[in-house]
Amino acid sequence: MTDEMMVDAAEESTEVAGPDVVQLNGKSVTTEKLKKDYLGLQDTNKKLQKDSRKAIRRYRREQILKPYQAELIRLQQYLEVSGTRMIILFEGRDAAGKGGTIRRVTRYMNEKHYRVVALGKPSDQEKTQWFFQKYVRQFPRGGEVVLFDRSWYNRAMVEPVFGFCTDLEYKNFMRGVSGFEKDIVRHGTILIKLYFSVTKEEQERRFERRKTDPLRQWKLSEVDVQAQERWDDFTNVKYEMLRQTNTTHAPWTIIRSNDKHLARLNVMKIILNSVPYDRLDPELDFVPDPEVVVSGSRELEMMEAERLKSGKFKI
Repeated sequence: MTDEMMVDAAEESTEVAGPDVVQLNGKSVTTEKLKKDYLGLQDTNKKLQKDSRKAIRRYRREQILKPYQAELIRLQQYLEVSGTRMIILFEGRDAAGKGGTIRRVTRYMNEKHYRVVALGKPSDQEKTQWFFQKYVRQFPRGGEVVLFDRSWYNRAMVEPVFGFCTDLEYKNFMRGVSGFEKDIVRHGTILIKLYFSVTKEEQERRFERRKTDPLRQWKLSEVDVQAQERWDDFTNVKYEMLRQTNTTHAPWTIIRSNDKHLARLNVMKIILNSVPYDRLDPELDFVPDPEVVVSGSRELEMMEAERLKSGKFKI
């Protein structure tokens, strides 16, 4: 083909395609569509990079937990050999990270020697029984760990806020629970009481995620929807619960759980420090982070200081 013929062909192609249309694999494509596709690919690439960073971060965090999860298996062996019973209470506001922590704690444990208990609404028969009876039925045998995903402290937190119990039932519980727990400990059961503390802003963010994430929507309940509105009510009953039930024989340990990974890691350390088993790796750091783990008595002091300063609780 001569130069003159090539020029004529190019001019003809331009006339057919037009200035805003190009030929791509034998098809006419507008430059506007190419631009739109290009920007779409850019957005997709950014999302993939973000997801990749999240996956790497998640993987690294799970790897950090593994040595402690191995220690939990060794702890289980100690409990089994010694016949020791252990109860761990996971309490706190909705979306505070209790369930995720329980899953990490039990991930590699021997299923024959632990149980996770999450009791629903009491049956008509249970309503006529001693309040603690349904919980006692779930207590561990020798060598077993029972993890309560919410416990008898429902009566100190959720039930009074939402009117699920009478004032008399609430007062009777608060009057009797410390003696009940003292008896548990006196008979040789290790009792660990954990309260997960999350900020109002972080709780709201997690609720919003539950609304939009189809994998988390099942977690969202009617009670959750009202949790933000009743924030101050929950804070008030939390204070009363700590004030009346943080005892020397059954103290509360507060877990700052805005950072889920740090909460999970430090909960494992607390559990591992509760019994004198032989460490699998003595070089591992078993010291809880004071920025994450706060004693019940210290939490009370901080709440009281806040109330004196601003006239209300904030934690």
